[in-house]
Amino acid sequence: MIRLGLSEDHTIVRWALREALNKAGDIDVVGEAGTAEETLKMIQDVRPDVLLLDITLPDRSGFDVLSDLRQIDTAPLVVVLTWHTEPSYTARAIAAGAHGYVTKSVSPQDLLDAIRAVSRGEQVIPPGVEALLEQSEHPAGALTAREQQVMEMLARGLTNREIAEHLQISIKTVDTHRGHVLKKLGLRNNSELTRFAVKHGYVAL
Repeated sequence: MIRLGLSEDHTIVRWALREALNKAGDIDVVGEAGTAEETLKMIQDVRPDVLLLDITLPDRSGFDVLSDLRQIDTAPLVVVLTWHTEPSYTARAIAAGAHGYVTKSVSPQDLLDAIRAVSRGEQVIPPGVEALLEQSEHPAGALTAREQQVMEMLARGLTNREIAEHLQISIKTVDTHRGHVLKKLGLRNNSELTRFAVKHGYVAL
C-alpha cells in the first residue's frame, strides 16, 4: 500500500483527488494540506511514502517545499502535479528534488501510473525535458541560495524593506544581493529580473 500525502490549495480539487486515489486499491491518502506550512507539518505528522505536490500554494511555492524537504531525513518521494507545462518548471522541480512531474491535463490513469512508478524509485518526467536536465548549468546556477531567494521575492513584487524584514537582514544587504543578481544574470532592472524569473520557472504569474 502506498501511503500518499496531498498538497493542493483548492479544497474541491483535493477532495476529488482523495476520492479517486483512495479507490485505486493500492493507494491510501493519509494526509492533506492546503498550504506549504501545512504540507511540512503533515509530512512530519503522518510521514507519507509519496507526496503529490502542487507548485502554486498560497503562502510559499512548491519549490520552497522541495527545498525544505531536503532537510528532512524521512521526506517522502515527491510527484509534482501542476498546470505549468513549461519545460523550465519541470527541470527546476526535478533539480530541486522532485521525483516526478505531471500536469493536471493528464488522464487519471497516467497520474496513478506516475505515483506508482515514483514509489518504485523511478523518475517520471514529460517528454522533451531530458535535454534541459542534461544542461550542465541552469540559467541561475551562478546565484547563491540567498541571492536566488532575493530574486524570487523581488519577482513576486516585494520591496527591499519587505524582503529585509522577512529574511531578517538589512535593507542594504538586500540591495547588495539584488545588485549581484542583476550583474550575474546580465539584467538591468527589476522588470527584466521579473521576466527572467517567470520565464525560467522561479515564480508563477
